[in-house]
Formats: sequence, structure tokens, C-alpha cells
Amino acid sequence: MNGHTLNSSAAAARKATDAQSGDICIVGNGAIGKTAALALAQAGLRVNLLAPPPSPSPAANAEPASWDVRVYAVNQIARDLLSSIKVWDAIDAARVAAVDGMEVFGDAENYPGKLAFDAYSAHVDALAWIVEDRNLNGALDAALKFSPNVRVTNGRAVSLRTDTQGVDLQLDNGDVLKASLLVGADGGQSWVRGQCDIGLDYRAYGQRAIVTNFACEKAHQGVAHQWFTAAEGIVALLPLPGRRVSLVWSAPDALAETLLRQSAAQLAQHLAKYASHALGALTPLEPELVRDFPLTLVKPHAMTAARVALIGDAAHVIHPLAGHGMNLGFADVAALLNVIAAREPQRDCGDARVLGRYARARKEEVLLMQLATDGLARLFETNIEPLRVVRNLGLNLVNHLPVLKRRLMAHALGKRV
Repeated sequence: MNGHTLNSSAAAARKATDAQSGDICIVGNGAIGKTAALALAQAGLRVNLLAPPPSPSPAANAEPASWDVRVYAVNQIARDLLSSIKVWDAIDAARVAAVDGMEVFGDAENYPGKLAFDAYSAHVDALAWIVEDRNLNGALDAALKFSPNVRVTNGRAVSLRTDTQGVDLQLDNGDVLKASLLVGADGGQSWVRGQCDIGLDYRAYGQRAIVTNFACEKAHQGVAHQWFTAAEGIVALLPLPGRRVSLVWSAPDALAETLLRQSAAQLAQHLAKYASHALGALTPLEPELVRDFPLTLVKPHAMTAARVALIGDAAHVIHPLAGHGMNLGFADVAALLNVIAAREPQRDCGDARVLGRYARARKEEVLLMQLATDGLARLFETNIEPLRVVRNLGLNLVNHLPVLKRRLMAHALGKRV
């Protein structure tokens, strides 16, 4: 790990009680970091949440009536976690849409493939819930203001040092945050991960996610639609409240550049060949807003280091085709909370055995999701006709195999099978 072992006087200084000390320090101000802060604080731990200095952003200044183009498909595991920390009920329910079904389409003209899921067959209230980033973070921010065990510190970390007693995190203003455990929730380009010298495997998909929202002519009936194509990437239209849908288009870089030069109305026309049958004509919501971000696979070689645990995108970045990147992060929080709560009395939060249990608890699910999303992304980027036929027939086959279909639904819901 970067930095040097603290000398005895520095270690002794850490034991002093001051406002900068706590059981856990979390670096990162996204939804996963905030959720971790609230969950751990409500478990009785003292948490220091390090967030970047506040700055105006388009999302923060957006009109309340507008629809955020960044949305998440929250599964049951994530919803249960948010409910347990009293955040789910604080989310504006009028701006949340339940996903009651999902239809996945292939791209072979002569052998079209289709796979359909529905909440009724899965014996659940919904397959997922579509929640805006602004709606979720607003509820988390409100909860943080009333959490006595969470101290929010604005600043940037410049160095990280550990010893057998804990962690010292030095900020750019000279302050030092002290804790038994440091949690890195600072995104795909995690500074914490870099300080720990954790290696990673990285691959750019050569795609960009194009996100925006539309009104749709026909009612979507709570159904999410997804089209896998080799030529134009993966197109997903997710239900929003009312006759509205949210687009997540994983487009090849060259196509993405073309789409980004177009207006939202032109983008809607481009989507007509996919969406017109199910949703009718699409109309851009006002104000028109189109965003994009590059798609990558990031596989760190470890989720822990000495007195450090990684969660969320700091621990794994996957292709968004399954909509489970955020759900993996929420599951990280739940697992970390469980192993800390179950630790022996003599062990602190950052004890090596506790962190080892966390890493083992997350290894299988993270690996399976990485393999599944990366495998599907690779499979559908190949524009060879025989392969197109086979994969579309495969969609139809799965659609008619109830046992396999139930296993896929259970995995998507975050259930053990």
C-alpha cells in the first residue's frame, strides 16, 4: 500500500478522541457511499463520509418537474436495503415506475429471437423499480442530515496510511480523518483503490451509453424492452411513470458520435424501427437532454486491502446491459454490513478476518455477473449470420424452458437459487 507505516507516536495520537475520529471512513459521495454511511451508522458505528467540495451541477439545478436521464433499475435486494435504512419510503413514489415485465429481442431477420419475463411468473410484486438518480440521492441526502452517527466532511484526500490500529486519511487542507476501516466508494477510477496498489483488468467496450427520456404514444404497461443488435449495439427502453420511457442505448463509438450530433427528435426517429410496434411514436421530453458515458469492464484483483474495503464501482464496473451495476453495489453494502455486525467482540471493523469474510461473501456473485454481462456483450457484438441465427434461437429456447427461465429471473432479482 502507498504511504508508510505510522510510528508509535502517530499511532498513539490516533487514540485521542476528536471530531475527526470514527469507526469507519467512507470516501465517495455517490448513492452507494451514502447508503453505506447510513446503514453502518444505523448499526451503531461512527461514520465519517468524505465528499468532494460541493459544486453546481446540471442535475442539482434541474427543474423538479423534469425527468433525470440517469436512472437505475433497483432490484429487490437493493430495495430491501434502502427500506431498512428508512430511505425507500422517502423517495418520491410518484416518480418511480415498477417493472412488471421485460421483453428481450434478438436481431436475426429470418429467425427472430425473443425472451420474456414477468413479475407474476416470478411470484414477486415487480422485477425491478426504475428510480431517477436525483430522486434517490435526494432521499439519501435528507436522511444523512438526520443521522447523528454520520459526519459529512467536504474535501479531497491526498494520502492514505495504515498500521495495525487503523487508518489515517490526510486531506488537502491538512486535516486527518482517523478510522478502523476505510471504505472506498469513489467510483470506477477509485483513488482509494489506486492508493492500495490493487491491480485490475480493464477493457473498453468501444461503446458509449446514450441516455435520454421520451414520451411514448402507447402505454408501456410497465414492460421494459431491450433489443440486442450486432450493428447498433444494445437498445433498452425502461418504463417511467405515465407514458414515458428512459433510453439506455449502448451504441458502438462511431454510431454514438453520429447519434450525439442529432437532436432528440432525430434520435426518436432512429428508434422507431425498434420501438414503434410496442410503444408507438416517441416524443422527446422537455427540456431535451441527451447524455453519454463510455462503457468499460473494470475487474480489480481484490475487493479489500489492509483496513480497506471497496464497494460499488470502485470494486467492479460491468456493462449496463443487465442494469445491475448499481445493484451489485447495494449488495456490497449489505454484505459489508452483515460481516461487520457478525464480527467477534475482540475484532474491530477493519480486522483482516472481517475483511476476508466480506471478500469471500462477494466473490461468487460479482464474478458471475462479470462473466454474464461481458459474455453477452461479446456474443452480440459479432455480426456473423450463422452466429446471429444461433443466438436468436437460443433466446427462443430459453423462453420455452421454464426451469432455466426461473433461474435467470431469480438471478436478476438478486435471489439465491
